[in-house]
Amino acid sequence: MGSFSIWHWLIVLLVVLLVFGTKRLRGAGRDLGEAVKGFKKGMHEDETPERLDDRSKDPASTERSRHDDNVPR
Repeated sequence: MGSFSIWHWLIVLLVVLLVFGTKRLRGAGRDLGEAVKGFKKGMHEDETPERLDDRSKDPASTERSRHDDNVPR
């Protein structure tokens, strides 16, 4: 028993294509790509609250935000 050769992987790929079809695999790939993009965006947004914290330390900005909350829309 050794590791799988390239021929083993090609047969597995062929069976997967036959079972699922190219449209389903393309859709699954697209969904996976969007999930990765969303994850990266979420990780990037976690780094930005430092900027928001700096703004919240300014008393004038908190006063403006309190005033803006009371404005009827």
